[in-house]
Amino acid sequence: MLIVGERLNSTAKSVAAAIASRDLEYVQTQARAQVEAGAHYLDLNAAAGMEREAEDLVWLVEAVQDCVEVPLCIDSPNPQALAAGLAACRRPAMVNSTTAESERAALVIPLAAKHRAKLVALTMDDAGMPTTAEQRLALAERLVAMAAGAGIPVEDVYIDPLVRPVASEPGQGAALLEGMRAIRQQIPGVHLICGLSNISFGLPSRKLLNRTFLAMAAAMGLDAAILDPLDPRLMATVAAAEALLGCDEYCVAYLAAHRAGRLET
Repeated sequence: MLIVGERLNSTAKSVAAAIASRDLEYVQTQARAQVEAGAHYLDLNAAAGMEREAEDLVWLVEAVQDCVEVPLCIDSPNPQALAAGLAACRRPAMVNSTTAESERAALVIPLAAKHRAKLVALTMDDAGMPTTAEQRLALAERLVAMAAGAGIPVEDVYIDPLVRPVASEPGQGAALLEGMRAIRQQIPGVHLICGLSNISFGLPSRKLLNRTFLAMAAAMGLDAAILDPLDPRLMATVAAAEALLGCDEYCVAYLAAHRAGRLET
């Protein structure tokens, strides 16, 4: 499973403060720790400083690239900031994210194509967010077609079927999992990604729900996740799920994690 580390997102007050004060030590410590814990990409978001977001994002990209070798996931609701962040990347990145909304897609998809970036694509359009598996599949098919039209191959598209909280929408856990299975079956080569934590919003013992959902989603074809790699139980769940699903040949990675003490949580 491809792990995108989420800990350098300016929605966290400590990260926003570090970006604003240009605290290089804090940012680079977070970056190194996530990579050491198993992150394959690092998600970078500087949107808290709206007026200076592009400038902040470029600083953040450069700070992280100076200390780790993994590629970056450039995360912004602002296409101008995305463009600035991508231009500062020294290796092919990931764009987080587009939707099928006409205005957003027209700006973000060509930008990802220009920079040969992988594309996170959320199943949402001008009509709003989906609630059923069928709606998620239809939107995923549209997004893959839109990406292909810009020259982005299906294997560089990461569909996010939009996790919604089960506390307020009890049927959404099952609908999301069914949507993942349908997308995996109907769109060969596409990837599935999600942010885990929305599923447990408003409920106690959220980490338990997140871990359980991750294992269930992996069984439905989830092969990437935006998560906190410094959560040892969550990363142990990733290792166990991959071993059980046959994604870890001869359980090599699982055994390595065991020898390193990463399964003893």
